[in-house]
Amino acid sequence: MRYYPVNLDVRGRACLVVGGGKVGTRKVGTLLECGARVKVVSPETDRRLERLAGRGAIELLRKKYESGDLEGVFLVIGATDDQALNRRIHQDARHTGCLCNIADRPELCDFILPSVVQRGDLVISVSTSGRSPAFAKHLRQELEDRFGEEYGRFLELMGAIRKQLLAAGHAPEAHRELFAQLVASDLPELIKAGDHERIDRVLQDVLGPGFAYRQLMSRTT
Repeated sequence: MRYYPVNLDVRGRACLVVGGGKVGTRKVGTLLECGARVKVVSPETDRRLERLAGRGAIELLRKKYESGDLEGVFLVIGATDDQALNRRIHQDARHTGCLCNIADRPELCDFILPSVVQRGDLVISVSTSGRSPAFAKHLRQELEDRFGEEYGRFLELMGAIRKQLLAAGHAPEAHRELFAQLVASDLPELIKAGDHERIDRVLQDVLGPGFAYRQLMSRTT
């Protein structure tokens, strides 16, 4: 395995996308969803990027890339079809020490972007280490069918339960068996069905009185 698996926190970090086409626009969207401060450099840009710039969501520079554009940048993504430019971005990133990803060129990447399934706080990443993006997409689609939105709500519930147990003075190590029972239960299916009565029954069987689905979920908003 060549790559070191990691989930990267880019909240508030300066990230640069070089290229304003469809690929660059997708990269910008993902960075924004993760809380990054995004700058785009490109002579030509997608209308969606122009709308984002108009709202102040991104900084948009309609010009050709220059090495100085990497000043203060934590991460750069090259999303152009100019291979000479992509190599230059990679070399500049190595010189400045920022992380670099060049779309569809794993040999020019410090990291590659996995195919992702996201359900709330549940993030499932699939990577073929750049060998077959098509197979990664196929696996992602299978996982999307397997894990619905109910798993995001299930994680919210688990977080609320953990918070309540900690507030009651329970030691974290004492939670392991309780959470193992909850994970092994059919709570996700019950959440999907909206069967709050049976959810409460599971919670009380495992945790005892004082745990109710609606009450717990109201604390997550």
